[in-house]
Amino acid sequence: MKALRYALWGLVVLVAGALAYTTFMTPSQGPSTQLAEAYGAPFTATLVAEGRQRPMSRQDMLGRPHVMFFGFTHCPDVCPTTLFEASRWLAGLGADADGLDVYFITIDPERDDAEMLSDYLSAFDPRIKAVTGSQEEIATLVKGWNVYAKKVLLEDGDYTMDHTASTFLMRGDGSLQGTIAYQENSETAIAKLRRLLGT
Repeated sequence: MKALRYALWGLVVLVAGALAYTTFMTPSQGPSTQLAEAYGAPFTATLVAEGRQRPMSRQDMLGRPHVMFFGFTHCPDVCPTTLFEASRWLAGLGADADGLDVYFITIDPERDDAEMLSDYLSAFDPRIKAVTGSQEEIATLVKGWNVYAKKVLLEDGDYTMDHTASTFLMRGDGSLQGTIAYQENSETAIAKLRRLLGT
């Protein structure tokens, strides 16, 4: 019995040693590279800002820290609440907010065209930009950021959307720094944004 116990402990030591060797000897890409690979993908879409629209691509987001939230204009609570909170974050950042881009990306391009989004965002901070596009373009965005989005049919023939409720904090190089949870404490959220901005 004692011999078996020693044998088992010896096996544990060997496994632990192998794991330690693998951990220290395998080259590390670092968190920024790993997250950059996990989030984001090349895309084309339509940017809606200040009542105007223009084509945009992934490249247009790079070079500045940015915040991304995926939602839709017919959303009953999560989306308007998050956009209201995002308006508070921008106000709380003061002049530092000028260094941050905030994007509201529709997951419902079937209904959320540029005009609809422009009207919808008029209720929030004017610095928040909207992104729409074709079904294919939005599907690329949703997949590239690992966002959950699903159409849910309602009994009256209409539909709603289930979707990820987190807000993504993206560095200027396109890598993910972190997220802000739905209804997260405003002071905590602003502190995260300041870290993103480096202020």
